Amino acid sequence: MEIDPAVRRAIDGVIDALRGPQADVKWVEFQNRHITLQFLGDVAEEETARIGEAIAAAAAGVTTFELHVRGAGAFPSLGRPRTLWLGCEKGEAQLSDLQRRIAVALAKIGYKPEARRFQAHLTIGRVRGGGPALGELGQLARQYAEFDAGHTEVRQVTLFSSQLGPQGPKYTPLSVAELRGVD
Repeated sequence: MEIDPAVRRAIDGVIDALRGPQADVKWVEFQNRHITLQFLGDVAEEETARIGEAIAAAAAGVTTFELHVRGAGAFPSLGRPRTLWLGCEKGEAQLSDLQRRIAVALAKIGYKPEARRFQAHLTIGRVRGGGPALGELGQLARQYAEFDAGHTEVRQVTLFSSQLGPQGPKYTPLSVAELRGVD
């Protein structure tokens, strides 16, 4: 799910602040900031139309909604950060419902849902190494537990292709499914 550019810009502020400890973190670039609803792994090119159709059918039953991006955190924890993220508040229940509908639709065509329970979040950085700076990074992230990145209107879901390269991932939109609120 793509994020409003104003929210993406607001995220720059928290990323700049979290750079301080000099931990080895790959920060998510402006154009790559999004919310992953389901990761599919390697998919044959000829499957993308069928996947797009399943997503479109699932999205058609969901009404547009507003999502509030707020509060820094980390997986597995702030004490041992590996993935840094911003959470989702207002609209989280609707986002979880949308994700569940998509997972069910994709399961019907052979794509298993992830084993982990969906937790609405927007990844802002991935820790690449350890060291003493990680503790400082976790402490600093705690200070941004109330960080408010703003609201984004959720109107559609985008199926992306992700190609890893030396500079990080490159996301290419393959199809867009509109939220229409009709079953």
